[in-house]
Amino acid sequence: MKASTVLVLNDPAAHYLKWLQDLPPETRIAAGADPEAFRQAAPEADVMLVGAVPRELVQAVFAMAPRLQWVHVMWAGLDTLLFPELVESPVLLTNGRGVFARSLAEFVIAGMLWFAKDLRRMRRQQREQKWEKFVVEELHGQRLGIIGHGSIGRAVAALATAFGMKVVGVGRTSPREEFDEVIETSDFILASAPLTPETRGLIGEAEFRRMKPHAVLINVGRGPVVSETALIEALREGRIRGAVLDVFDQEPLPAGHPFWTMDNVLLSPHCADNTPTWLDEAMQLFVENFLRYASGEPLRNIVDKKAGY
Repeated sequence: MKASTVLVLNDPAAHYLKWLQDLPPETRIAAGADPEAFRQAAPEADVMLVGAVPRELVQAVFAMAPRLQWVHVMWAGLDTLLFPELVESPVLLTNGRGVFARSLAEFVIAGMLWFAKDLRRMRRQQREQKWEKFVVEELHGQRLGIIGHGSIGRAVAALATAFGMKVVGVGRTSPREEFDEVIETSDFILASAPLTPETRGLIGEAEFRRMKPHAVLINVGRGPVVSETALIEALREGRIRGAVLDVFDQEPLPAGHPFWTMDNVLLSPHCADNTPTWLDEAMQLFVENFLRYASGEPLRNIVDKKAGY
């Protein structure tokens, strides 16, 4: 294996960086959250690991490291990171795709069950000490439409299939008529697509008007993939049954936003994948990829920088 210099853009005291000890002993590591931490190591660096830091720092350090060959981002979403210098460079880019899929899939199932079993009503009746029976639904036999064929969509499909749901999906290369069919015929519609110029506002006013009146929209991808204005109008007017949301246009969601008080919205503060182990799993993915890199093997999760995922 060749000796490498790795720039770790992250709080150097973060507990999950302990996994860096599994890199080959000859690896040189420089870690920090400001450009000064990398002045000496950057000119020789060939690898950059991007953690919880702003885009401005990544751009600054990238410009200081002319020998970079590979950048790995711990997260899956790259819409805020793909600055022109990185996109146009020959530097390989990988991400944490797949680390979050299992937890997000469980959240999607929980959201569908929240509506199917009317858990909100159960809690309300419990508070009111009201014994009032009502009809609950099964997920079995219902149709789940998945917009986005990535790791999250596949993980959700596996769980939904186990519940006996009918699962259909569309991706970037799917014909428009297939997308329209998913919108029009699904009981639950999952948006798990990445945010790109093509997917921004992908689900808007026209799509909500084509959904079934009892359809539930679930968004665990990126907030702007769904038009919030159109979604709020559809929810207020009762044109769809409800929404399950983990991502939003603005985060944190500002005080007074309509979503806070909507009874037909299940809202998560973008923490559906915030498990006790996900940061460790993200680092383990980087270490595995680093060993591949050092051995000259193909890397996992290579990103198409032009496409944005």
